[in-house]
Amino acid sequence: MTGSARPGSRTSADRLARLLNLVPFLLARPGIEIAEAAGDLGVTERQLREDLELLWVCGLPGYGPGDLIDMAFDGDRVTITYDAGIDRPLRLTPDEALALVVALRMLAETPGVANREAVERALVKIENAAGDRLGTPVAVRLPADNHRVAELRAAVESGRALRITYYSVARDETIERTVDPLRMLVIGGQAYLEAWCRRAEGMRMFRVDRIDAVTRSDEPARVPAQAVPHDLSGGAFRPTADLPLVTLRIGRSERWITEYYPCERVEPGDGEWLVSLRVTDLGWARRFVLGLGPEVTVVAPAELAAQVHAAATAALSAYATPPPGAVADPPPGAVADAAAAGKGQ
Repeated sequence: MTGSARPGSRTSADRLARLLNLVPFLLARPGIEIAEAAGDLGVTERQLREDLELLWVCGLPGYGPGDLIDMAFDGDRVTITYDAGIDRPLRLTPDEALALVVALRMLAETPGVANREAVERALVKIENAAGDRLGTPVAVRLPADNHRVAELRAAVESGRALRITYYSVARDETIERTVDPLRMLVIGGQAYLEAWCRRAEGMRMFRVDRIDAVTRSDEPARVPAQAVPHDLSGGAFRPTADLPLVTLRIGRSERWITEYYPCERVEPGDGEWLVSLRVTDLGWARRFVLGLGPEVTVVAPAELAAQVHAAATAALSAYATPPPGAVADPPPGAVADAAAAGKGQ
């Protein structure tokens, strides 16, 4: 049997909104007939019964009936007997609405986002519903060089291949590449261009702030069918077992490393901590360690400890030999901190 009301929308978004408002609606009308409720809500009786069945099994892991939402049926009448605190229609606070607007505007500004029209429609609905509570209009800009970001956005949307000059931190060199852009992303506050690199013959992530020059090609982008976008659910860098493992002993001032980089092992101690992390290559690790303070010691691998020690020794030698015409020698301990970082165990 069906009610006289028009069928409701079957989209997931519409159903979620309907479910969130269904509990307070029924709480205000205990014992209401299902046919009457369906007519008031503008759905069919079948749809309403399906919604009630779904609400009944909403709960904690295990998802048993009546876990969070419980109800009683008396013939064709229904009464909510436990509401789990959902006793009023969903209303966004100004802060919640603002957070959603900022997030959606960031999505709208990012090229390559699927179904951009849906994002813009959601923005209009939230802004209209929030009204004056949002206060000052929100403007969102992608991080990094705005000019470069805009240039890359246009290139992605035009579907043209690009010639870029890119600084590789792992290799400590600047390389010219021809790439076929796929999309732009924002990860951890950094803007990235994801593209097929013809030089490497694979998908690569290019940080926008490390792209020194961009030239748009006349030829269209040709991303091979076998190219698969990166899985970025865990961040831009995904350490694997085949990458070098570096172990460092760090003091209190360098514990931020454990929060900023994915570490495989962290062994806290009374003063110093022992941390192990994967790196793209030892060249990057050498530059990384040399840039840290005196409370870092390379434990393993021995090759990295030797590289850091050699670089620190060379720096000390440069300070020990003053240039012609120098008035005085630098302080004896000017770069002693750098040498300490290269100590192996």
